[in-house]
Amino acid sequence: MKTVHKKSRPKLPKTESQPTQNLPTREAIKSFLAAAKGKVGMREIAQAFGVGPNDKKGLRGLMKSLEADGALDRVGPKQFNEAGRLPENAVVEVTGIDRDGEALARPVVWEGQGRPPIIFMMAEARGQPALAPGARVLARLRRVGPDKYEGRTLKRITEKTGSIIGVFRAEGAGGRIEPTDKKQKAEWVVPATETMGASTGEIVRAEPLPGSGYGPKPARVTECLGQVTDARSVSLIAIATHEIPVDFPDAALKEAERAKATPLGKRTDLREVGLITIDGADARDFDDAVFAEPMGNGLRLIVAIADVAHYVKPASGLDVSARERGNSCYFPDRVVPMLPEALSNGWCSLKPHEDRGCLFVEMFIDTQGRKQSHKFGRGLMRSAARKTYEEVQAEHDANPQAHANLYAAFAALSAARTARGTLDLDLPERKVELTPDGQVASIAPRPRLNSHRLIEEFMILANVCAAEELERHKLPCMYRLHAPPSPEKIDNLRSFLATLDISLKAADQLHPRDLDHVLKLVAGTDKAVLVNETMLRSQSQAEYGPDNIGHFGLALTKYAHFTSPIRRYADLLVHRALITGLKLGKDGLTEADIAKFADTAEHITATERRATLAERDSTDRYLALYLQHRVGELFEGRISGVTKFGLFVTLNETGASGFAPMASLPDDYWVHDEASQSLIGKRTRLSFQLAQNIDVRLAEAKPVTGGLLFNIITSATTGALRVPKRFIPPQKSKPKRRR
Repeated sequence: MKTVHKKSRPKLPKTESQPTQNLPTREAIKSFLAAAKGKVGMREIAQAFGVGPNDKKGLRGLMKSLEADGALDRVGPKQFNEAGRLPENAVVEVTGIDRDGEALARPVVWEGQGRPPIIFMMAEARGQPALAPGARVLARLRRVGPDKYEGRTLKRITEKTGSIIGVFRAEGAGGRIEPTDKKQKAEWVVPATETMGASTGEIVRAEPLPGSGYGPKPARVTECLGQVTDARSVSLIAIATHEIPVDFPDAALKEAERAKATPLGKRTDLREVGLITIDGADARDFDDAVFAEPMGNGLRLIVAIADVAHYVKPASGLDVSARERGNSCYFPDRVVPMLPEALSNGWCSLKPHEDRGCLFVEMFIDTQGRKQSHKFGRGLMRSAARKTYEEVQAEHDANPQAHANLYAAFAALSAARTARGTLDLDLPERKVELTPDGQVASIAPRPRLNSHRLIEEFMILANVCAAEELERHKLPCMYRLHAPPSPEKIDNLRSFLATLDISLKAADQLHPRDLDHVLKLVAGTDKAVLVNETMLRSQSQAEYGPDNIGHFGLALTKYAHFTSPIRRYADLLVHRALITGLKLGKDGLTEADIAKFADTAEHITATERRATLAERDSTDRYLALYLQHRVGELFEGRISGVTKFGLFVTLNETGASGFAPMASLPDDYWVHDEASQSLIGKRTRLSFQLAQNIDVRLAEAKPVTGGLLFNIITSATTGALRVPKRFIPPQKSKPKRRR
């Protein structure tokens, strides 16, 4: 008799839509976390909903699903928070001072979506110095709104209470300090014994003093920096605000003074090669030189870089100082260099007709710009000429045979760049021209010539070769990293582009060429600048790191900075690694360098961003200084930001940006529509939208803070649109009224 085996019915997996009787719903868990004051453990969740041992596995799966959907945040192995909610205790950093003199802060670590919540710090205990921007404390937090917290200091993380930079004004026996930071809304009071002799109009650095918990906070002047009426003080404000080191330690200066010419020794002699430097007209340090010649079915290129590693030895005074600074900072009236002038403008600068040590890479490319091979070496070179970008471009335009090999290489490398599909943002850089006495003569966009692009392509190829060479030798590499944009930022960008009738692929399908295609669609239109700026804001910030993730913007899988060791510490580390890997000397990468590679990457990323902010702040203040004598004049601009409080406007003439508050709009109930990035008048049905051309009157220009205020001009030239009543979105809250 044949035996029939009955198949058992397979068990279906439990789904979130069909939880067991003992599993809570998704909404119930979210409500429970929202009602909790802080982090909650799995045990508390199980107890709250009566989940037994047999359903613990299902509960874990449900929590993982909620976490994956962004409905909650994991804050420990088995602990959770409501999504975007801060823990009960957290380290916060003070970012500004409100009008009542109280500190405003943000969490040092924020992994939620969007901007971090604002934290209103309670007054410090009696006898404690007030908190100033830059101070970090461990705070106990209490939620007072969806993105607002109240904080109370539990412990100061460091002895530093924060630094105050402002303009001193004598009052009675003492004085007051008006902060130069726009985020600080309140003045500080200086007792008569703490003025350090400061006079009215002098820029000062100060530190907070203990005082009462109410009213203006007291401060002590610790340094006088110069008169605010001197235009050259603008960069001093930025340097002081961002605490950029200016003076070099004695050890570093003495080492730089002992430097001397580099001997040929075992180096490759490149002194007869026609290497030239191409830099800006105002450049004082020349750290890269280029050469190109036809060879076979392609071109031979050489990029030679100043041999900074020969002078800056690991763990030396120069090295410690260079690492601390991380990079040079550039301002309209000065440079704060990474290395002392004896090196940065002397022995490490590739001056024409003078012997200089270098690290070089010899590269061979085909006619399509594809690299065939490369070879690194340590050499001695002699620059044949110091050229500016304008000179090289003018010479080539007048006679195509001038610099013909360089431009042939540029054409080939540009073709390769187009083929791989890179993101080529077109954002004009503002150049501030000063008179000999330090006043602002003009502010205009820097020209971007093919000679600029030529050098850029040479440097990119050399940087790729450096990363490939270090990987080949299995040596640590300080990569230049650029992660793809986050899905959230791409969604925001897609929503913005939809207002311009431009579509965009999903984040997981996006390639840099897709974004570049958008830029080409708007090139030459009045939307081009705004789309470029919005595209830039959607990108991740580039950083340094020892673990390679590629460079999204350049569409490269391997990339490291090699070409500017005079002004970037990252490049110096790459030079040292190459010296070690290729056995080019005993001054290469050390075990100590390698051990702190990750820490160094984090540090120099931070110093780079510090320099960028300082340079931007300086430019904003120079713009305000330039425009302060034109208060009351009319300007053409475009709306570059829309908020429920007013409009951000960028002027066409100078690129200066400022704010037009709600009070400057026509009298109406104004509805903020986030989807269309617009403010819509409920009664007049006027609409002010992102990217819209608009006329404004300059109402205020404050060089001290770099702030500009505009009034909207309500005339036919404003370009304000009139929308049908049915297009005005319904309101979830009371609309803003301009009275």
